[in-house]
Amino acid sequence: MTNPNENYELVRQIHTVLVLHFIEGLKQSEIATRLNLSTSKVNRLIAQGRKLGMIKIDIESRFQRLTDYEAKLVETTSLTGAMVTPTVSDNPDTTLQQVGRAAANLLLETLRDGDVIAITGGKTVSAIVDNLTTEQGFDVTVVPLTGGVQGKYFTDVNHLATQLASRLGGKAMLVHAPLFAESATQRDMLCQVGSVREVFDLARKADIALVGIGSTEPAGSSYYDLNPVPEADRKMLIGMGVVGELLAHLIRDDGAVANYALNTRLVAVAPRELAACGQVIGIASGIEKAQPIRAVLNGNYLNALVVDEETALTVLGSEERSDHDA
Repeated sequence: MTNPNENYELVRQIHTVLVLHFIEGLKQSEIATRLNLSTSKVNRLIAQGRKLGMIKIDIESRFQRLTDYEAKLVETTSLTGAMVTPTVSDNPDTTLQQVGRAAANLLLETLRDGDVIAITGGKTVSAIVDNLTTEQGFDVTVVPLTGGVQGKYFTDVNHLATQLASRLGGKAMLVHAPLFAESATQRDMLCQVGSVREVFDLARKADIALVGIGSTEPAGSSYYDLNPVPEADRKMLIGMGVVGELLAHLIRDDGAVANYALNTRLVAVAPRELAACGQVIGIASGIEKAQPIRAVLNGNYLNALVVDEETALTVLGSEERSDHDA
């Protein structure tokens, strides 16, 4: 039954306006011309339609499950944002590129002229650079968060910073120092060199930080591309509770930086200093990264995370088990 107090002619007019606007896609000015109304009148009719509950929006996606995983990650961790990409192949390189494309799109959505972007090295950051395409240039500055390791293309953070700046139309400032100093004293001395200090000072207050998350367990870990260590030392690290790497710092499951001598020799911004950055985006691909991701989340180092579906499920499984045990 209809409400006898309802103005039928008004509701009918509202209905006509809503159909023209939301279904046929006409602009308010076009509706005003067609119905011989003022644009302000059309605007008021749309507002009345909303108030009367005549507008119902139902959005469906084939990837709703991914949106649900993203919401769960935000709900159960300190993250304020998450992006989960679908698993489309058993090939880890294909999955890596998919995560890289998603992170590249997130970067472009977040970026503004004048921003400073700080980056680590690593395969995932390299995948972002490889998949970044933009039709416009940005007045941005790209800086490394660590010193460099020459060798493989993805370990040279200066090379990645230069490539990223070039693709965005910005400029890069580089760190002309090795990632690993020979001693803690030499590390302190290198960090006080004017050009190095200038870049790291920019990195510490970057508007956007893109950081890879490394694993130390598998033999093919990217960390061992940075610092080859004998098998005995790898087992020792596991015994110390080391589960991952962030900014080349070895970290424990609770997120704390491990009490390991090599950490004191790093020419790099410290993980705790990421807190001063505007947006810290972690990128990871592969289920072997689940435990390192959990450690990084426990340390509250990230604002956002870009990850593939299978890895997200593994991370969420760890969280749910932790809640149950508590």
